[in-house]
Amino acid sequence: MSLNTLLTENAANTMTSSSPQSAQDRLAVALDVPNAQQALDLIDRLEGTCRWVKLGMELYYSAGNAFVETLRKKGFQVFLDLKLHDIPNTVAGAVRSVTGAGASLLTIHATGGPAMMAAAAEAACAPGSPRLLAVTVLTSMDASELSDIGIASTPADQVLRLALLAQSAGIHGMVCSPQEVAILRAETHPNTMLVIPGIRPTGSDIGDQKRISTPGETIARGASMLVVGRPITRAANPAAAAQSILDEIAHAAKP
Repeated sequence: MSLNTLLTENAANTMTSSSPQSAQDRLAVALDVPNAQQALDLIDRLEGTCRWVKLGMELYYSAGNAFVETLRKKGFQVFLDLKLHDIPNTVAGAVRSVTGAGASLLTIHATGGPAMMAAAAEAACAPGSPRLLAVTVLTSMDASELSDIGIASTPADQVLRLALLAQSAGIHGMVCSPQEVAILRAETHPNTMLVIPGIRPTGSDIGDQKRISTPGETIARGASMLVVGRPITRAANPAAAAQSILDEIAHAAKP
């Protein structure tokens, strides 16, 4: 049975902070490179340490659905991070368009509103559809940037508001920063999948991220899956960097 099927049919027992899954099922490596060849070169350097890879807009727009299928044939589960945000009909059509490629996870923006999210959720009911994740507040944003776009709430309050809106629209997976994991784990449905970017091992460069935490701390707060890019992909030895994070996840997940 595929992990995507497990997520759909047995969510109560999988991908939560108390999950019995292996550390490899809780780490997605962000392939933030511009083309398929660079992505494949990076995958070779991971030396089989990881099972999940994340494709963002840069790589997906370059390589498309064909590359998603290439990764699946290599044995990877694919997290397609497109952050869809448009009118309901367009987003529903986009969900249907990527379904055939076999990605297991797909992001939409919670700020698209309840009608958009409900349309996406309905489209994702088709067999073989990815599980949807609603992006709440980007990890590159803080209270000052929210204020600049007219949002007076704190990041934590805005994340919770959007997560509850997404949940009511039929979306049962969320993307938030490490700082909001605990509150979403407490306030959303117990089966909610919480996927967390903004992960930085101790001592690593934070780059453009603002609301961050270490892998172990984030798992301990209740994260289902961590997304890690530059600390792995820009390391001198990506396989060793990935294994170090996997070890930290495994340690933090112990009862």
